[in-house]
Amino acid sequence: MIVPEVVRAKARAAGAHAWLTALPALVEDLERDWGIRCGRVYDGGTEALVTEAVTADGTPAVLKLHIERPGDHARHEATVLRLAGGDGCARLLRADPDRRALLLERLGPALSDLGEPLPRRLEILTDAAARVWRPAPDAGLPTGRAKAAWLAGFITAAWERTGRPCAERTVEHALACCERRAAAHDDERAVLVHGDVHQWNALCTPEGGFRLVDPDGLLAEPEYDLGVLMREDPEDLLDGDPHERSRWLAARTGRSERAIWEWGVAERVSTGLLLHEIALQPVARDMLAAADRISALRPW
Repeated sequence: MIVPEVVRAKARAAGAHAWLTALPALVEDLERDWGIRCGRVYDGGTEALVTEAVTADGTPAVLKLHIERPGDHARHEATVLRLAGGDGCARLLRADPDRRALLLERLGPALSDLGEPLPRRLEILTDAAARVWRPAPDAGLPTGRAKAAWLAGFITAAWERTGRPCAERTVEHALACCERRAAAHDDERAVLVHGDVHQWNALCTPEGGFRLVDPDGLLAEPEYDLGVLMREDPEDLLDGDPHERSRWLAARTGRSERAIWEWGVAERVSTGLLLHEIALQPVARDMLAAADRISALRPW
């Protein structure tokens, strides 16, 4: 089994050397226990090994094995997929969170492969995200308040760690947005959100629609997912009025533009710093440039 270098590097960085060594045996155990046959390894994975699989009755599937690292990533993903039940997200066929293993329906190409213009991508992604939103009060997932606090801590540490690659006012703006979104969290209003809605996580369905994969899973205000869409395509934000997208997202979904905007600020800065740290250019540079421009304009 050839493990993609990105997955291998992430596993080594997480100290998951034993997990890497044990991968072939783990796959064999799951093939036996779940009655599946695994095939080629997908190249696109970053946080997990992902392979083609076929069930005993011939159903095409995908086996996903999360890297062994701190946190309940596989358990949270399985929870989201169970709650969604194939509505907005990929169908979950089997799960063993203790082994960080998920068996999912096999879907078609990603939205990112189709060459759709940004307005059409936003339509597809907002519609898919909205199908996921539903009450899930006892799901055991992190809250929007906890996510905002985590983002603030990450931004502060990563900015220093990476040599301050964006303006100080940009970081201050992002931290203020995190503080306001944490304060705005309301357990009664919070719903299940995907947590990472973008064009690489939206796959074609046999029926001609799209379903989302790789959910992080939160109980938060729906605007969180829309804020992630404000993070993406930073060059478009630099070319025009940054508020045009947030106004459009708010109008299409009936959600708060200010909340969308503030989650977008936090996500843009945190992701820009993360991508800068792993030297993923030019997107990191574009994202932080957009963040710098927006912090200079900031309307809220």
